[in-house]
Amino acid sequence: MLNHLKQPIFAGLSTLAFTLALPVSATTAHASTDEAWEAFRTEVHDACVELAPDEGETVIEVNPFGSESYGAALMITTLPDGAADRYVCIFDKKAKTVELTAAFAPPEPIAEAVAEPDGTIEAETVPHTEAELVDN
Repeated sequence: MLNHLKQPIFAGLSTLAFTLALPVSATTAHASTDEAWEAFRTEVHDACVELAPDEGETVIEVNPFGSESYGAALMITTLPDGAADRYVCIFDKKAKTVELTAAFAPPEPIAEAVAEPDGTIEAETVPHTEAELVDN
């Protein structure tokens, strides 16, 4: 008689566990749908645009997925004098907050010696930034 009573209880627990797990798996699957990622990109875009400088013209490129915790966008503002400021916009996925870095220092021109085919050497000005090659 005890076995008869135990079976429905365990069967009910299995059904309950499956029912509780179903919304979790559906949420996980939903988070990676094309529609969910597009909504994420729109949210990052709109939040970052709110922080764009008022002066000049700004272009934005949202990283399609961000990192595990953050969304990110590159923003470049072309100023009226022709100079360009570069920013990174950082969106906290959990807190739904957004921050904009200070502008990166503009590239500074440097002169490099360039040999012409006739053997003459001339100085050529090229932009220089603090960017460096990552050696893995």
